[in-house]
Amino acid sequence: MGSKKAQKQLSQFLAYMLGRKPHEFGLVPDADGFVKLKEFILAIGEEEGWRHVRQPILNELMLTMPDPPVEIAENRIRATNRDHLPKIRHAADLPKLLYTAVTQKSHSAVLEKGILPTHHDYVILAAEKSMAARIGKRRDRSPVLLTVNVLHTEQKGIFFKQAGEKLYLADMIPVNCFTAPPLPKEKPEIKKHKKPQVPERSKIPGSYLIDLQKNSEKRKNAADKAGSWKRDKKRIRRQKPKKWPAE
Repeated sequence: MGSKKAQKQLSQFLAYMLGRKPHEFGLVPDADGFVKLKEFILAIGEEEGWRHVRQPILNELMLTMPDPPVEIAENRIRATNRDHLPKIRHAADLPKLLYTAVTQKSHSAVLEKGILPTHHDYVILAAEKSMAARIGKRRDRSPVLLTVNVLHTEQKGIFFKQAGEKLYLADMIPVNCFTAPPLPKEKPEIKKHKKPQVPERSKIPGSYLIDLQKNSEKRKNAADKAGSWKRDKKRIRRQKPKKWPAE
């Protein structure tokens, strides 16, 4: 992985990212402090100077350091020291609007059924559009940004939890409690006119099929040759014989 200094810097960054301020990176640990390893790799890859971090580097760090900052269980990762990890609590002093992002593929379904959890236990919302877009881009390069009306959502009996600063959770967001861009217009299909196919003549074993068109062309060519020969013969007869000088 490199020098001990580089290992120490990475160790400190991981302890901060997973053990103190995961919300700053758009991460929400579960009740045991775990986040999905794949999502963590995507999140740390968004940070300047840490885009090279992958699971082999994390494995090496855990093997070589006497007190590693993280532990991995199956496809999840968490900080070993979680004493300063923010607890999920009931949200107070909510902003009027919150933001979340969905994939383009789920755009139409969201407009019909509302916003439902997909890869997490909750719908993750952010107080800032930039954070919502950042989280959304981990699923789709061009996610669809949705604006949630907090008051309308609470009037529907949905309440918000807070997961660190400016990051919120909800069981779901009902229809008519958020605004979304219109669905993209479907491009009309251009129908290509196919040339009519000439049905293939069925072949009968032991038979010979006559191509009428080909035979007609042969007869025409033969007639042209015969006519040409007759015309040449008449032309020769019309010509007068030359008189040769007497000796």
